[in-house]
Amino acid sequence: MNALELKIVSVRRETRTLLSDATLCVSSGELLAVLGPNGSGKSTLLRVLAGLWLPSSGSVTLDEKPLATFSRNELARRIAIVPQDTHVDFAFTVSEILAMGRYPHRGRFARESAVDHVAIQSAAEQCDIAHLLHRSIDTLSGGERQRVLIARSLAVQPEFILLDEPTANLDIEHSLEVLELCVALAAKGQAIVVASHDLNLISPYATRVALLDAGKIAVVGMPSEALTAATLEGVFNIEVRPLDGARGERFFAFERRPRLTQKSTQQ
Repeated sequence: MNALELKIVSVRRETRTLLSDATLCVSSGELLAVLGPNGSGKSTLLRVLAGLWLPSSGSVTLDEKPLATFSRNELARRIAIVPQDTHVDFAFTVSEILAMGRYPHRGRFARESAVDHVAIQSAAEQCDIAHLLHRSIDTLSGGERQRVLIARSLAVQPEFILLDEPTANLDIEHSLEVLELCVALAAKGQAIVVASHDLNLISPYATRVALLDAGKIAVVGMPSEALTAATLEGVFNIEVRPLDGARGERFFAFERRPRLTQKSTQQ
């Protein structure tokens, strides 16, 4: 079993602390949802897990070896990160974009091999975009572009896939398609980490959740145990009412806390 682990990791930029004493382990076959308000440190945590940002303190290990001991190319083969922004600067075809996922294996200018072709075709089929391979990326919908970027990460054949807000700007149907794909990938043994602020959408699909609050991990555990009304009220500063779904899922209704009026604060 492969494991990617943070141990007491902090990230500081100038005078700001973006992540504070974070300890977290991600293992093969799980879908970990990293949840929290905007600005709580979710994207920072993903960048540290991917080795894109070095921690100011603490350690990051892959299979108990420090991440810093791996070459950039080896990390790119083992850990793929899918950004929130699906914009692509040039009108590449979908096939060309998926081929970019093979760079860590063959180099940027090497010719595509039979192994590369099989990996690209397999990634396209898993993400249901094989029919789009000859389309230009700038002709696709947001949901299609998101699946293309996930397919590019699959073409790498990594052990860990980190997705930053993969359902942002997608409608409900396409959001569910992306999450169902993440579940299927985890079931095949890959470790999937999904960062999101939409806990009602993500948590029913997660095997575990990590809830961030102002750069600190407030709680880690199974969704049914970690996500409680009291915890969410503290992290999001809102009123929370638990709701049970038809299949036993736990959802939450939210209300803003009433603001104190000037008169009430003077009493």
